[in-house]
Amino acid sequence: MLQVEDLQVQIGDKQILKHIDLEIHPGETHVLFGPNGSGKTSLLMTIMGYPQYRVTGGRIVFKGADITHMPIDERAGLGIGISYQRPPTINGVKTKQMVQICAKGEVDAEALAVKMNFAEFLDRDINAGFSGGEIKRSELLQLMAQDPDLLLFDEPESGVDLENISLIGNSISQLLQRDFRLNDQKSQKELQKERTKMGLIITHTGFILDYVTADRGQVLFDGVLTCASNPREIFKCISQVGYEECVRCAI
Repeated sequence: MLQVEDLQVQIGDKQILKHIDLEIHPGETHVLFGPNGSGKTSLLMTIMGYPQYRVTGGRIVFKGADITHMPIDERAGLGIGISYQRPPTINGVKTKQMVQICAKGEVDAEALAVKMNFAEFLDRDINAGFSGGEIKRSELLQLMAQDPDLLLFDEPESGVDLENISLIGNSISQLLQRDFRLNDQKSQKELQKERTKMGLIITHTGFILDYVTADRGQVLFDGVLTCASNPREIFKCISQVGYEECVRCAI
């Protein structure tokens, strides 16, 4: 499982995460809500291991190992993967090469790309001239190749048009082993027992909830994690009364 215990994080001299406690068990998917600047992306980046996010207290444990100060590549090797909200363009590196690197040569990049309707982009530089939806499909293709145990998604709906949102949503559902259509011979209860993937999804629009049945939602407000409940109920509350009232209600 993932265990975040009393996590405190700074960027420079500014504290951005305050005493965060979070547990995600195998098979669970959690959704994270919060206004801009509340620390949501910072939490994902800290879990992934970006050094500019300096841990000043607490710890992060993944699969029983303390990864608090572990470098990014070792965390990825343990089975943590991330889909960025705004990944960079990487000139000189083809998308196909990155997919093969993520898969360690163990999967057919072209076969995976066909699933994501992305085969025509494999020979292009990573994200060079890609639309918002194409960037998200590229990110998901890389995650499919990596096949991590913990998947971190930073606003997967951001910049995605209606034509792509269904493909993106269903692909995330499959990555998290939540697409029950993949095996209609088994009951939902049986499939739930077989799930091992863990997910943490940041969302502003809530569109992803139409495709991924999440187990738990929480609100991150001013660096403090609060209001653990059903994700759809939390999103309904936020839509009606805003974040501040939602957090005030939970205190």
